[in-house]
Amino acid sequence: MTELLSHEDFRAALEDAIKGREASNASFSKAWADGKLERRHFARWAENHFNYVGPFADYLAYIYANTPDHMTDAKDFLLQNMYEEELADIRHTDLLVRFGEVCGTTREAIEDPNTCNAVTRGLQAWCYATAMREHYVVATAALVVGLESQVPAIYTKQIVPLREVYKFTEDEIEFFDLHITSDVVHGERGYQIVLEGADTPYLQQRCLQFVRWGAEMRFSYTKALYDTYVAPDLQPVS
Repeated sequence: MTELLSHEDFRAALEDAIKGREASNASFSKAWADGKLERRHFARWAENHFNYVGPFADYLAYIYANTPDHMTDAKDFLLQNMYEEELADIRHTDLLVRFGEVCGTTREAIEDPNTCNAVTRGLQAWCYATAMREHYVVATAALVVGLESQVPAIYTKQIVPLREVYKFTEDEIEFFDLHITSDVVHGERGYQIVLEGADTPYLQQRCLQFVRWGAEMRFSYTKALYDTYVAPDLQPVS
């Protein structure tokens, strides 16, 4: 039987569960960072990304409902995260819509689930199912560690070409700048909740499995953006 890992070993294992599966290394992310995309590709990204992150406060609300009352630190974190998503100075999704609009799409298209591809719908469904069905610490591991903690590494690579290659203004890319900062904090707090809350070998191993799955889901989602919207543009005309 697997033994309970120390916090230090468990933290290292959680980080290792993401390695080799980072969405920052997926083909769409690489093309973005290398300056090979066009604004229409960013429009498709915005339409899909809204359908993934738009319900993020809903995912967190399900985790919150499953979190025991005495886990006040975890519940406070989830509430704060939901507040930042929906009730802060400006909704994060409104910043995403602003970016999509300057790329040539519309709020209506961004908010329409018919505009996203099947892999994006699968990621959204996985987030809902995990948040609703899993132990709160496993769901936190999946969504905050496996998914959200990757954001700063992804956007740090992408925001420079947005400025220097694609020539967006600071107002137009505020969505990315905000998440580079906020998700560093969210990711670290998520790690701490998982380290404290996964207090049995079963929960630790379950968390590790869901972090791996979360990283794989985000990688597949990002790769599918390239396969669906970018690769066809590169096919030679017969």
